[in-house]
Amino acid sequence: MMALMVHLRTVAHLRGKGDRIAKVTFRGLSFYSRVAENCEEVAHFNETFRWPIASRLDGNEMLEIQVYNYSKVFSNRLVGTFCMVLQKVAEEGHLQLTDTLIDDNNTSIKTSVTIEIRYQPMDGTVGVWSDGEFLDVPDDRDGMFAFETDSLLSGQSHGSGTSPGRSLQGSIPTFRKAGKGVFSAMKLGKIKSSKDDHKKGDEPAVLDMEDLDRKAMRLAGSLDPDTISLASVTAVTTNVSNKRSKPDIKMEPSSGRPVDYQISITVIEARQLIGLNMDPVVCVEIGDDKKYTSMKESTNCPYYNEYFVFDFHVPPDVMFDKIIKLSVIHSKNLLRSGTLVGTFKMDVGTVYSQPEHQFYHKWAILSDPDDITAGCKGYVKCDIAVVGKGDNIKTPHKANETDEDDIEGNLLLPEGIPAERQWARFYVKIYRAEGLPKMNTSIMANVKKAFIGENRDLVDPYVQVQFAGQKGKTSVQKSSYEPIWNEQVIFTELFPPLCKRLKVQIRDSDKVNDVAIGTHFIDLRKISNDGDKGFLPTLGPAWVNMYGSTRQYTLMDEHQDLNDGLGEGVSFRARLLLSIAVEILDTTSPEIISSTEVQMETVSNISESATGKIEEFFLFGSFLEATMIDRKIGDKAISFEITIGNYGNQIDGVSKPSSGKKRKKDGENEEESELIQNSSEDEADEDVDLVSVSSTPHMKPVITDRNYFHLPYFEKKPCVYIKSWWQDQRRRLYNSNMMDKIADKLEEGLNDVQEVIKTEKAFPERRLRGVLEELSVGCSRFVTLANKDVNQAGRTKLDRERLKSCMREMDSMGQQAKQIRTQVKKNTVREKLKLAQNFLQKLRFLADEPQHSIPDVFIWMMSNNKRIAYSRIPSKDILYSIVDEETGKDCGKVKTVFLKLPGKKGFGPAGWTVQAKLELYLWLGLNKQRKDFLSGLPNGFEEIKAAKMGPGLHSGPPVSLVYNMKQVFQLRAHMYQARSLFAADSSGLSDPFARVFFSTHSQVTEVLSETLCPTWDQLLVFDDVELFGEASELRDDPPIIVVEIYDQDTVGKAEFIGRTFAKPTIKMCDEHYGPPRFPPQLEYYQIYRGNCTAGELLAAFELLQIGQGGRADLPPLEGPTDSERGPILPVPLGIRPVLSRYRIEVLFWGLRDLKRINLAQVDRPRVDIECAGRGVQSALIQNYKKNPNFSTLVKWFEVDLPENELLHPPLNIRVVDCRAFGRYILVGSHAVTTLRRFIYSAPDKTSNNWATAAKLMNGYMVLTNGGSQPRSSPSLSSRTFSRPAGDIIVNMDAEPPVRKMDTVVKLDTMSDAVVKVDMTEEESDKEKKKKKKKKKGGVEEEDETDESVLDWWSKYFASIETLKETLKAQEAAQAEAEEREDLEIAAETADIKPDDLLLKGSKTKEKSKEKKSSKDKKKSQAADGIEKRPVKAKVDELVVYNKELESEYGDFEDWLHTFNLYRGKAGDDDEHALDDDRIVGRFKGSLCMYKLPLSEEITREAGFDPNMGMFQSIPHNDPINVLVRVYVVRATDLHPADINGKADPYVVIKLGKSEVKDKENYISKQLNPVFGKSFDIEATFPMESMLTVSVYDWDLVGTDDLIGETKIDLENRFYSKYRATCGISSNYSVHGYNVWRDPMKPSQVLAKLCKDGKIDGPHYGPGGKVKVANRIFTGPTEIEDENGLKKQTEEHLALTVLNHWEEIPRVGCKLVPEHVETRPLLNPDKPGIEQGRIEMWVDMFPMDMPAPGPAIDISPRKPKSFELRVVIWNTDDVILEDDAFMTGEKMSDIYVRGWLKGQQEDKQDTDVHYHSLTGEGNFNWRFVFPFDYLMAEEKIVISKKESMFSWDETEYKIPPRLTMQVWDADHFSADDFLGAIELDLNRFPRGAKTAKQCSLDMIRNEQELPTISIFKQKRVKGWWPFVARDENDEMELTGKVEAELHLVTAEEAEKSPVGLGRNEPDPLEKPNRPSSNMSWLLSPVRTMCILAWRHYKLHCVVLLAAVLGLLFLALLFFSLPSELSHKLFNAAG
Repeated sequence: MMALMVHLRTVAHLRGKGDRIAKVTFRGLSFYSRVAENCEEVAHFNETFRWPIASRLDGNEMLEIQVYNYSKVFSNRLVGTFCMVLQKVAEEGHLQLTDTLIDDNNTSIKTSVTIEIRYQPMDGTVGVWSDGEFLDVPDDRDGMFAFETDSLLSGQSHGSGTSPGRSLQGSIPTFRKAGKGVFSAMKLGKIKSSKDDHKKGDEPAVLDMEDLDRKAMRLAGSLDPDTISLASVTAVTTNVSNKRSKPDIKMEPSSGRPVDYQISITVIEARQLIGLNMDPVVCVEIGDDKKYTSMKESTNCPYYNEYFVFDFHVPPDVMFDKIIKLSVIHSKNLLRSGTLVGTFKMDVGTVYSQPEHQFYHKWAILSDPDDITAGCKGYVKCDIAVVGKGDNIKTPHKANETDEDDIEGNLLLPEGIPAERQWARFYVKIYRAEGLPKMNTSIMANVKKAFIGENRDLVDPYVQVQFAGQKGKTSVQKSSYEPIWNEQVIFTELFPPLCKRLKVQIRDSDKVNDVAIGTHFIDLRKISNDGDKGFLPTLGPAWVNMYGSTRQYTLMDEHQDLNDGLGEGVSFRARLLLSIAVEILDTTSPEIISSTEVQMETVSNISESATGKIEEFFLFGSFLEATMIDRKIGDKAISFEITIGNYGNQIDGVSKPSSGKKRKKDGENEEESELIQNSSEDEADEDVDLVSVSSTPHMKPVITDRNYFHLPYFEKKPCVYIKSWWQDQRRRLYNSNMMDKIADKLEEGLNDVQEVIKTEKAFPERRLRGVLEELSVGCSRFVTLANKDVNQAGRTKLDRERLKSCMREMDSMGQQAKQIRTQVKKNTVREKLKLAQNFLQKLRFLADEPQHSIPDVFIWMMSNNKRIAYSRIPSKDILYSIVDEETGKDCGKVKTVFLKLPGKKGFGPAGWTVQAKLELYLWLGLNKQRKDFLSGLPNGFEEIKAAKMGPGLHSGPPVSLVYNMKQVFQLRAHMYQARSLFAADSSGLSDPFARVFFSTHSQVTEVLSETLCPTWDQLLVFDDVELFGEASELRDDPPIIVVEIYDQDTVGKAEFIGRTFAKPTIKMCDEHYGPPRFPPQLEYYQIYRGNCTAGELLAAFELLQIGQGGRADLPPLEGPTDSERGPILPVPLGIRPVLSRYRIEVLFWGLRDLKRINLAQVDRPRVDIECAGRGVQSALIQNYKKNPNFSTLVKWFEVDLPENELLHPPLNIRVVDCRAFGRYILVGSHAVTTLRRFIYSAPDKTSNNWATAAKLMNGYMVLTNGGSQPRSSPSLSSRTFSRPAGDIIVNMDAEPPVRKMDTVVKLDTMSDAVVKVDMTEEESDKEKKKKKKKKKGGVEEEDETDESVLDWWSKYFASIETLKETLKAQEAAQAEAEEREDLEIAAETADIKPDDLLLKGSKTKEKSKEKKSSKDKKKSQAADGIEKRPVKAKVDELVVYNKELESEYGDFEDWLHTFNLYRGKAGDDDEHALDDDRIVGRFKGSLCMYKLPLSEEITREAGFDPNMGMFQSIPHNDPINVLVRVYVVRATDLHPADINGKADPYVVIKLGKSEVKDKENYISKQLNPVFGKSFDIEATFPMESMLTVSVYDWDLVGTDDLIGETKIDLENRFYSKYRATCGISSNYSVHGYNVWRDPMKPSQVLAKLCKDGKIDGPHYGPGGKVKVANRIFTGPTEIEDENGLKKQTEEHLALTVLNHWEEIPRVGCKLVPEHVETRPLLNPDKPGIEQGRIEMWVDMFPMDMPAPGPAIDISPRKPKSFELRVVIWNTDDVILEDDAFMTGEKMSDIYVRGWLKGQQEDKQDTDVHYHSLTGEGNFNWRFVFPFDYLMAEEKIVISKKESMFSWDETEYKIPPRLTMQVWDADHFSADDFLGAIELDLNRFPRGAKTAKQCSLDMIRNEQELPTISIFKQKRVKGWWPFVARDENDEMELTGKVEAELHLVTAEEAEKSPVGLGRNEPDPLEKPNRPSSNMSWLLSPVRTMCILAWRHYKLHCVVLLAAVLGLLFLALLFFSLPSELSHKLFNAAG
């Protein structure tokens, strides 16, 4: 048998003392050594590891040994790694060696390892050294997978993987062979996993899988090399200790603070409203605000397009619980409220959680709240958007109308909610409450007692439940602190509901006003699960705890808000027993109550045990330190109180046991109490008299420094302990704890990964792999542990379901983490990091337990019997469990707790100052498990018991601890510098100093005046710091250091700037002071101010133990080196960074927009630049008003900066105004925090163009936005043999043709660039043929666009179409990419090799077909869009940017940067939102820094100007006159400014002193005005360079209001090399709508660019070619003028080059194309919230150049006048509504009514066809509808006054829809509506040829049928159905109409006029109707006849025949005798 054996002997030269463990890995299989305990220098392992191997040992394979510092609790820390190639072993078979380890950065460390390796091959041969193979090392380290623990976890192999070996050559892959998994399982039993295990001796090797898994997980959990935590930015997160838990760095409570919100709702239209001939109004209601749309008459599908905005200033919680309610009301007017048709409800939170915080063009389903059995009552189409401060709403691309008409596919519902929601009952059962506070004050109590004569409970509680906008209340229980209700509140609501939270509130009923006692929110998402195996919302019966204000009773409670659920409760208020259940209703059952009113019912009582068995809990706390006590309270004695529920509360706490028995919280009987009492026999006797001690003794604070005091605890630490009784529901908390711990670990790991990426350290992917490994192990551990105590008493349905769903989620998360881990490569780290962050959110969500059990613990600081400050600690965090993972994260650990002020007092600055900092030890657990409660305390103490206790009570808890072990330390705080501090002074700067706190000591640095980036360079030494406890523990567990930064003020106390925490590096006296731990490295610490960041501190801290020899043994301190600074010690040399010499060049361009300083204008400003103590001053601007630019452009200075770029100090820019008498006044300042983007990097000579070389003159990559990415490299032609070498031909004919003029418009999705591409003759011929064919088919008849008809708007609308398509295509591409990733993941789980993917792909596709997801839908929609689209008319296009041009081109800061100058105090409101108000001006310039000396070749380049340094070829900055032409196209979604919810907008343009107001052309009552204007302004740069475009609202009376404005810096655009002066169009033409706008022709522009860029060209060649640099472009060479004559021209060629300028080497960049940009409008009064958007563009022309032509006409298209002539010929099958007077037979008096939508008042009726008995009507009647129509927008334009009071007409745009209705005329009552049809004139179904063919399907299947447009067909005749809805809401056919639609233009109508009805001119003939004269007299007879004939046709015929027969016989008999006699007598005669 072949095997490899490794004998690990020793690891030597280890640092410090500790436990070590080693891990040996070969072929991906790892073994762990035993733990070597307490070893110092050398760890003796002496262990042998053996790998049985199936294949021969390869010389390239590697062995890896990793040595760790072992920790029981936390991840093990890697000491170092040893890797060796087994070449020698493979040759010789045996090897002994000692070698050093290398650390994470591949640097060698002192620690060495001694090993012996043996290899026994099967046949005794050994391999041969293969040179070539060894050298051929793959260099992509990303490709490495690490399967360290995978193989342990599973019995089977995972395909091939490699182990990340760290060798000097890079990693060498080792391929594991299949089949070794079994061995890994067999060896597992021998691995020692923890200290406990190896004491038991070797265990036998077992193959029991479950045990195996558990073991493997325990190993894998902490021993992966990737899991080693890196030194993080905030030292606090790197937590190595096991006795101290992390402090929370953010102080301020963020909830409860009001914020600005704006909700905008557009009600577009309603459809399918149930009801006949209604006049609907839509009411929009949010909370208590209501707004109504206008009323639309007699229509079931009204079109509104009305916009409403609601503004709120409330806390987020309140906002998100508000309900948005849309209701449709029928015929509402001033007098009557109207009848409700249906409503739709959704909470604001649901909208906010949507992507982009909005629903766009979605249909809300209306339902009737009074009748839940009825179905859908109609649909309302609307947009809803919720904008918080700083949110940007992106308007989605407007998809085609047809897509949105698909109502079912666009419902207003969040993703994943079914379209068909069912009604459900929500049962909220309220059983009882306990622990309510006494609500009345003691005065009131006495008054009541005097009146009533007895002391009753002074609270009358009831419970109010709020859900989905409805409230339900229980009955009031009079005078009860422990009320019992046993009632249920029932809500009826659609399920799933669109409201996330249910609010339960206990209130005190009072005559005057009811007050909330406590509030609890129940999140429905946490008590239900919508997955396949999910469950309906369910909760309890369980207790919920309510928190709120303190239980001190005053008449006015200042913290009443807290009781309403706003902000964090500061005290326990009560707990309530409730349960929730949901039942889905079957609305068809007859006995159902159809109303949705809230109902109340009583329910039966619930048994005591239903919520769990009551157990006795024990809470212990010890105060080890109380420091940083605010000086305001420092003069009075202080004590601390701890409470849990009402236990321990001094006011009304339940702390005293009554008569030997414990006072029960629930009124339980004595027997039960006995049982519980004696359950723990051994302790029962001792506990009898255990009185809880809930507060520490009073103690007077001692002064620490000017600001803070501390309590002199020294060695005596006070303790508190409380007994309490709660239902034992620990399992809930345990599961929660496990998930929280996994989440904490994950969060810490992800922060590390981000830090590694941010600081650009090596191998972030390894760390991420480790994090994911930890996660998957944690998840599997959870699954094994959580499934315990399943049958415990009090387990609710929710417990069981939650456990199942949590286990499922955790299991799948573990699996996913495993998969993602294998996909983490260097290039995918960022996206996988995002996925991991989703896991984190999910974990946090799962960990939040909705059913409470033990209330939270509160710690209050009391002074003078007042409650000053508090801290709230969740009880789960300190809950003890025997299983480590289930224990709370702070249980049995020392926690640093900062006390804060309660309620609103804690907002703002007051909340940032620490009231007190406690070092606190807490333990909470069952009283029976009490024995370990002191085990986590630092060792070395004695317990002091309460004196009262008898001699036998030795196990009672201590009242204080005395520490007799004391260590003395010296702390050295190396305070180097801080940066980006908060501006605390009105100058916009601060005078910062830092105060360092450690234990009871504090020191300050010196004050540095006027800077935000102080470099203190100061060492603070704290001598004789005494810490209590064992030395070894302190080494791992030092207390934290708090650093606070203040701003020194001359008057008053220093102002707080921010705070950070740090942990010192500790050196014990027996350790050596040397690398790698000492001297410590400087690190950045994030400074926090409340919840916001306020800068960073660069510092290092070391804590050195003072041994026997005193301070002499410590490393020496260098004395002050700087005589000027006095006794201040600088940071020592080993710690301060290594410096190099840099040169910083500064380009001084100019100053802009300087505001007045102290009311005086700035006249002679100067800029001072300073960095690291050195600097340079600009030239003085002599007269700022005349010319704000600097005369000297470039200056430089040299400075010593750290080698490490991350440590570079900030650069400060200050502007001072030089006043008379040598006075200088600071105008404003700017700190450039990172100089990285200005570091010069030499251009890469080999690269094609500068975009790929990433060389911008200062190394700053502008190309960051997707829009301006370098385009994919041009298609290169290989035919270079006929041309000079090195030329690259750019082929331009790769695109499909569509264009007449031999060019095509193509939109490149990557760059939004419009590119002109050639097309060949053949293709254009084919295209024409295709078109002809299509025409014959007649389906898509497309007009050939006539050039003369086209205008600028044609171009604009075509471009918008293209933009939509691009966005759609991007969406589809994204969906496809997601799908591809899904396939990859599926492939990985199925163990498919990448090669098999192709084969498997098809199968997987088939599967995925079944699950047609939204992704597919998106894709197919996009594809359909492309296929269905008719061949587009050939229109030149421009680029429509749906954002500002600046964001597309990096703010045009390609060489000229803008630095905002700040002055004044920074605002504290939410993340410095007020910074804009502090801007006092802008400095324009740039920086360039480089290390000296610089390479010579740069300075030797041709034309190098030494005065300009690195800023070569920069234009001069003399004033220049420019003509600025501003085109304003339109504005969208403006914020309404008038009461009527509209605005009357007009445009104002300001530039410098010029202002153009377009007030007289305001647009009445429009929120989407089309301006279509251009404005010319002359300006002089630099004086006038900031263009402001504002939209104002015109008012008849008073001043006009600003709606919003946008500012554009024209100067940066003008000078940018992107050439933003005049956009380059896609095609060149000299006339028509696409005329060239620039005075310079393309050839001139190109020549200038080539000259400026010093490149060769352009050379125009024959055959339509042009050569620029080494690129050759091709293009057309002919142009047509106005007269159609063709001329030769080079302009097309030049333009082709300009459109592809980014492909030119070195100087190429994307030139700004002809475009329209969309800019947000902002209003200074509502900062951060968009007030609408404006579409516009700006052209600039220098005045010294030829003048440009006239501005392009973009005035809005005038609507075209049309006349629609509708002839109603006949009707058929109209339902018969009336009964005939005599016969009761059904008949109808039919007439037809018609109108165009929006013009109801102009409706027209035919005459009446009376008494139609068959439903047939003949009319020959003509309607004539004149209307104005915008072809491009497909809208009818109507101008009318809104009301009689309106000043002017309002313009509406409405889709062209013809409505025809059929009515039954009645003489005396109102006419009856029978049916209607609405035809969209742009797309309606073709009419049927005959009445028979006309059916309901024409409406039902409208989407599938071919549609026609009257605007293309002009004349259509046919039959259409009339429909109405019956009572079951089903569509039914109510008639058919034969009509003819004829569309003529106004001119044609004038030429051939027609009359209305049947009038002249061109009269229609009268219809052929049955005569109806004398109808009143004859009608009965006529009716009888008709009736008889109709019904008895056959009978009549038979009867007639019979009558005739009888007549014949009668006549025969009558005439027979005479005839006979005649014959006889004649014969006789």
